[in-house]
Amino acid sequence: MPSPAVVIGVDSSTQSTKAVLVDAGTGEQLAVGRAPHVVTGEAGARESDPEVWWRALCEAVAAGLEESGLPARAVTGIAVAGQQHGLVVLDRAGRPLRPALLWNDTRSAPQAAALTGALGGPGAWTARTGSVPVAAITASKWQWLRENDPASAADAAGVRLPHDFLTERLAGVAATDPGDASGSGWYSTATGAYDPDLLDLLGLDAALLPEVAPTGAARIGSLTGVAAEALGLPAGIAVAAGTGDNMSAAVGLGLGGEGLLDHPALSLGTSGTVFAASRTRPASPALNGFAAADGTYLPLACTLNCTLAVDKVAALLGLDREDAAPGGEAVLLPYLDGERTPDLPTASGLLTGLRHHTTRQQLLGAAYEGAAVTVLRATDELLSACGLDPHAPEVAARPLRLIGGGAQGRMWVETVRRLSGRPVVIPGNGELVALGAAALAASAAGGGDPVALATAWQKSGTGRQLPPVERDTETWERVTSVLERASEPLLGG
Repeated sequence: MPSPAVVIGVDSSTQSTKAVLVDAGTGEQLAVGRAPHVVTGEAGARESDPEVWWRALCEAVAAGLEESGLPARAVTGIAVAGQQHGLVVLDRAGRPLRPALLWNDTRSAPQAAALTGALGGPGAWTARTGSVPVAAITASKWQWLRENDPASAADAAGVRLPHDFLTERLAGVAATDPGDASGSGWYSTATGAYDPDLLDLLGLDAALLPEVAPTGAARIGSLTGVAAEALGLPAGIAVAAGTGDNMSAAVGLGLGGEGLLDHPALSLGTSGTVFAASRTRPASPALNGFAAADGTYLPLACTLNCTLAVDKVAALLGLDREDAAPGGEAVLLPYLDGERTPDLPTASGLLTGLRHHTTRQQLLGAAYEGAAVTVLRATDELLSACGLDPHAPEVAARPLRLIGGGAQGRMWVETVRRLSGRPVVIPGNGELVALGAAALAASAAGGGDPVALATAWQKSGTGRQLPPVERDTETWERVTSVLERASEPLLGG
């Protein structure tokens, strides 16, 4: 029996690389290879050597091929989806000059604030880029580098995002896509190009940046001989432009112009992220107004305190994460790392409403509720940015697609259902970022819209659909009341 045409979708995240081998015709996941990354730093610093990402990609592809038992010649295309916002600076030989600054490196917060003011405030930034600078945005990190490591900034012969760096290693071509580029802080979602005024503000030469392909599925080149030898793959196979991890997850979910528009997806991970594909260009200072990988837009909101914060509360209470109950009168805003949405960068956790009869299980349940209310409020803001009324019956009836580690937890799912009152869909495929990248690779190799491909692949997949339950408005109002009335000294905002 002949081997199926296979594509490889790569998810290069903060902590690891996953390389998923997918049947390009059916979307069946044939194998997955994994390899870890190394993250260093303390006191706000988070860095990685980009060469570790490349070695991890090679190891993950080799492991996936071995697991699949397929011949390497079956592979027809590859695409990388990478962690957003990281800053990679290269020398003239394409080697990293220093460790990359990662998205969660917060040392550039002062530079973000200064950049916001230098352009005239949040409104000026959202009008151009769709997003207001925060420490995560690459432009803030570039500014930090100019001020704190000026030699590396001056010597830079190339400036890349993490996925750009890996794509260039694959194809020998400096390329990116609108989706990942829109998280840099120097790409305009209004014009669909690098913004010369912002580049001037940042002292950044456009010649240092990769070309922007039309979409993440565009074939930007072919696998070079050197890369083919390192990966154990045939030289000449298609290399797609690739994209950022959130944009790739949207493709994997079938969100986009040839799929679902204005349908929210909620990722319950270390951070809580909500996004939707839309034809409406978002311009809300409360959101990141990203571009999507397929030519639409991807408004996105990120909350910093989600599963990690709740797990910390569970550990403090000596409880299993599932040993929780609704919070009763207790309210816990688990802002253990500050908060991004709402913008409270110096916030700490806040607990109120304790009674003699309050149990440990209720305290843990209150942590779930505080985190869930925060990300669901961001969901309402997201839908508003798509031009919708989040409370209109037809909008409220649209299901939330729950992804990420929290989507596998009973308490997380039930808390979101109870506080949202919405139907919930839990997709069966857990590797959505890699699946989206595989759809980009399949499109680059054989044509077709990647969102349409991913949607067709889903028809043979599995998942859970949960009906809505009556919304717990009492808990919602109790939590939001505390959030809105808490004074600045209490939340540190």
